[in-house]
Amino acid sequence: MHRLFALFIALSASFLANAPAQAEVHVLTSIKPLQLIAAAVQDGVGSPEVLLPPGASPHNYALRPSDVRRVRDSDLLYWIGPDMESFLPRVLKNRTLPTVDVQSLPGMRLRHFAADSASHEEEDPDEHDHDHRPGSLDAHLWLSSFNARVIAAKMAADLSAADPANAARYSSNAQAFNTRLDALDTRIKARVAGISGKPYFVFHEAFDYFEDAYGLKHAGVFSVAAEVRPGARHVAAMRERLTEMGKTCVFSEPPLRPRLAETLTAGLPAKLAELDALGSDTPINAQGYELLLSTLGDDLVGCLESL
Repeated sequence: MHRLFALFIALSASFLANAPAQAEVHVLTSIKPLQLIAAAVQDGVGSPEVLLPPGASPHNYALRPSDVRRVRDSDLLYWIGPDMESFLPRVLKNRTLPTVDVQSLPGMRLRHFAADSASHEEEDPDEHDHDHRPGSLDAHLWLSSFNARVIAAKMAADLSAADPANAARYSSNAQAFNTRLDALDTRIKARVAGISGKPYFVFHEAFDYFEDAYGLKHAGVFSVAAEVRPGARHVAAMRERLTEMGKTCVFSEPPLRPRLAETLTAGLPAKLAELDALGSDTPINAQGYELLLSTLGDDLVGCLESL
C-alpha cells in the first residue's frame, strides 16, 4: 500500500498541477461512504462534504441547481463512476477541477454480477437506469475494505499535492486508516464466523463485496437492482425458497422496506431486518467508515442469531 501511495503521489502531482494550494481543500464526494473515507484522510485538517442527502438513491438522484454549483466549485470531487451515479456524467462534462471516478483507480478489486444472480426475464427496462445485468460491474465497491484502502491512498495523494503543508498529516491519516482496517477485518471475521453457514436473503444485490471479504453468501436475492420490480415467476420462486429454508432473515435497505417483503414472508418463520450499505446514520468522523462495516456485520449477525 505504501507503493500504491507513492504511485498516486506521482500521478496526483501532475493531476493537480494547476490547482491552487490552500490550507483546507474543499472535498466533495458523491455518496456518504466516500465521504467517510475522505473524513479519515482529512482528519484534523478539513471536513469533506457529500452531494447526496440521506435516503437519496445514488442510481437516479435528481440534481438541484445548488448541487450543480457544488459539483462545479469543489476543489476535489470523488464519485464511484458511471456504473453507480448515472446522473453525474452529464454535469461533470462542465467541470474543470480534478475529478476521480474511483472504479477506475489502479489496484481496485472489482466484482461483476454473476449470470445466476437473479431472474431478469420480467424486468421493466424503464424501472432503472443502471446496469445490473450478468457480467456488468458491481459498483458497490466501497463495501470492500481493500478498495477503501486504495481510495484513501488516492485521496491522501491528491490532498498532499493540493495542500503540501499538510501532506504529512494526510499520509499518516491514511496509514492509520489502513492499520485500523486491518484490525477491523479481524474483528468482523470473528464476529460472523458463527453464522457463516446460516441462510439469509437480500432484496438488493448490494453486499457481494462485503460477503466475499468475510466468507458470507446470501441464499437468494429478490431483485439485483433496488429500483427493479421482480417478475411474478421470480417472486413465486423466492417464496418457495423461503418456505424451504424455514427460519431465516430477509434483509432490505433503508429508508424504505419494499411492500413485497410482507407478502413474501407472510405466514413464514422469516424475520425482516435491514442492512444499510450507505451508512445513512453513521457519524462523519475518522472512524465512520469502520463503523459502517462493523454495523453491517452486527446487523447481519444479530438477526441470524435471534432466530
